[in-house]
Amino acid sequence: MDNLCYFECKVTIFFAYYQIFLYLCTQISKFIPTMKQTKRLKQFIFEDLWHTRNDSVGSKVKGYLYAVLKTIILSVRGFFSDRLNLKASGLSYFLLFAIVPILAMTFAITKGFGLDNIIEQALNDTFLGQMNVVPTIMGFVDRYLSTSHGGAFIGIGVVVLLWAVYVFFRNVELAFNSIWNVRQTRSLGRQIANYISILLLIPIFIIVTSGISILLNSAVSDLTEIEWLMHIQKGFAKLISFVVSWAFFTWMYIAIPNTKVRFISAVIPGVIMGTLFQLLQMLSVTIIVFLGRTSVIYGAFATIPLLLLFLDWSCLMMLIGAEMSFSIQNQENFEYEKELNTVSRRYKDFVMIYLLHVIAKRFEQDQQPLTAHELAKQENLPTRMVSQLLGRLTDVQILREVHIEGREEKTFQPALDTHHITLGLINERIDCQGAEFFIQDASQSMLDFWERYTKLKNQHITLQEVKLSDLY
Repeated sequence: MDNLCYFECKVTIFFAYYQIFLYLCTQISKFIPTMKQTKRLKQFIFEDLWHTRNDSVGSKVKGYLYAVLKTIILSVRGFFSDRLNLKASGLSYFLLFAIVPILAMTFAITKGFGLDNIIEQALNDTFLGQMNVVPTIMGFVDRYLSTSHGGAFIGIGVVVLLWAVYVFFRNVELAFNSIWNVRQTRSLGRQIANYISILLLIPIFIIVTSGISILLNSAVSDLTEIEWLMHIQKGFAKLISFVVSWAFFTWMYIAIPNTKVRFISAVIPGVIMGTLFQLLQMLSVTIIVFLGRTSVIYGAFATIPLLLLFLDWSCLMMLIGAEMSFSIQNQENFEYEKELNTVSRRYKDFVMIYLLHVIAKRFEQDQQPLTAHELAKQENLPTRMVSQLLGRLTDVQILREVHIEGREEKTFQPALDTHHITLGLINERIDCQGAEFFIQDASQSMLDFWERYTKLKNQHITLQEVKLSDLY
């Protein structure tokens, strides 16, 4: 009897667990998309999203959500296509060599104003102070500065110092230009001027941050008994460090790429990456303190890899922010990206002639010329396609670029009398655009074929009348 009751209890418990398992599976299945939903989501992410303009979705909130989603997708895609992890590793290697020369130049600038103690205190307040590497760094800095006399750098150490700093900033600029698809770099003079301005801004940022903290500490020094006021002071000092990081990252995303970056495209990733940088520093300090308490030997051993890891992650965040900045400013260029790679020549020529028609009509009606972005928005066309076609018409001197005062982007107007522009003229200039007969060892039969081809093409209005056998 006891065995029977025991068996019934086990069966009851088993069925109870089975019911709970079925309930959990039912609830979880609600969150798992079906095959149809997955296909629809994939189509939305890779096609429908890029066929819709952010300002044509019906509401501003939905438009912002579309913009955020496009930015995330482009940033993730750019992270892998631009190999940001490899670039960040390379930059961290150059930064490791340049960090002491940069600090040496920073101390050389601030020492003349008697503010070198502020820089040293600021370093102690960072994770470097927790790692006990500030005395080592200061020793290197003193050796650099010991080669100077009266504040002027001399000797081979100066050359190494300046070269290490130049190589680091040069590689940062190349990485940013690669993300922005900018092929032309700045001249050597502009590079040196920009890098010097960066070196001047670093101590200014540190001094301003430290100065504000000192003012706050002196303001509440007599009110130490008021606990809530001390908490406010600490929170405000922490906020200042965040604001300085936001300003520095934003300025960096505007100044480093050799192209015009809109403020909104730089401030958003600047705030995000500046915040992550401060959080990374707090996390590094927490880890170092924890390792130092648990094991003195292991904590000292972990200093070097943690420093390298911090530098690598800092460079990676800097590059990810640059990728986000590019994605925010250029997401319109990725509209209809799949279709633009397979568009027919006939349709491309049709859109080109239509754009020329719109520009010529506005010119004849004495209306203000439009930019490529304005034309794309007015005609609901992909911005990248419009820019490419207008650039093509400009290259063959059918359109000309016009700079209007007060407007950043270039506008377009006809370069010829609109009554003298014919479709034949357009096709002739487009067909003749580019290099011809660049093959030096072309066969004589090919040259003879070219003569017959051009002769028959000029004799017939349409090529429908020309047979391939006529070219034999």
